Amino acid sequence: MSLLNVFYTAFNQCKRGVYLRRFRLLMLAAFVVLGLLACTGVVEQEAPVLQPIRVTVTQPQAANFVVQDLVRDGVFTAGIEGPATDFYGNLYAVNYALEGSIGVVRTGGNHKGKSSKYLQLPQASIGNGIRFDRQGVMFVADYKGHNILRINPRTHEVNIFAHSEQMTQPNDLAIGADDMLYASDPNWMEGTGQLWRIDRAGVVTLIESGMGTTNGIEVSADEQRLYVNESIERRIWVYDVLPGGNIQNKRLFYQFEKYGLDGMRCDSKGNVFVARYGAGEVAMISADGKLIRTVKLTGQYPTNLAFGGIDGRDVYVTMQKRGAIETFRVPYAGRSYQLWKTSATVVSE
Repeated sequence: MSLLNVFYTAFNQCKRGVYLRRFRLLMLAAFVVLGLLACTGVVEQEAPVLQPIRVTVTQPQAANFVVQDLVRDGVFTAGIEGPATDFYGNLYAVNYALEGSIGVVRTGGNHKGKSSKYLQLPQASIGNGIRFDRQGVMFVADYKGHNILRINPRTHEVNIFAHSEQMTQPNDLAIGADDMLYASDPNWMEGTGQLWRIDRAGVVTLIESGMGTTNGIEVSADEQRLYVNESIERRIWVYDVLPGGNIQNKRLFYQFEKYGLDGMRCDSKGNVFVARYGAGEVAMISADGKLIRTVKLTGQYPTNLAFGGIDGRDVYVTMQKRGAIETFRVPYAGRSYQLWKTSATVVSE
């Protein structure tokens, strides 16, 4: 029960007596003051869970690419990473207020930008990339524990879904429409990296090794390709995805001249969005490998991004150093939003 409810109940149920009038006036004054504080945001109220996304965008609309803050500086730590939205439009990211936690941010209505702690991971774990399957189950790359964690959306129970001591530090995750997971795995000390596939039973398979510092990873909008970038080498590679999740035909998709690369996401039209660490921008690249535009951010160190919002066209960018989340609007909904719209079974919170 909230403080407001406590005062209200006391006000209505207090017994008659010599101090009844004075006591009721005091309680009424306290009730009014607390109500004003709650309305102004000084007293935080629990934000309701957003309703399922029902808006369908049939025609692309103009986008302004104007950047603004969704979450202010210092709400998350400098290790903020792994943004992902669920079916209800809530945004999640790791390291809320302290390392090893996951925070949730409301993205619409009167509670837009309101954040709170979602859960604390086990002591030996620190999360990075987050993804949801089509049933609403959360998966988290635990780079400290060499795990992929599975979080029950009803109970918030954290379990180890997949583990391998051969994983250096699983970093970012991608997920196909078939719920096949892919994980990037950089070795920052040696400047190398590898790729893993994790099937629906949690079986871990190495699908590529001997790479540079693998980081951002994403499945294409048509489910036919897998994009992987190498942060230090500033390259984005693309593979063809075969039935069963194997990959082949590796080729260079795009290479930048300077600044590092981090998280990537695709929109529903096949464009690839990549966070350019140190450049303070997000680059938008067409499916045929042509740079369409860049979006200049407020901070210089974007770590990752996700699509969401009522129509799937809001891009949320996690900002290292700031511990904040920036946002801007784009022409097309994100690939993940399209998957949510076609989900047949979603576990409610």
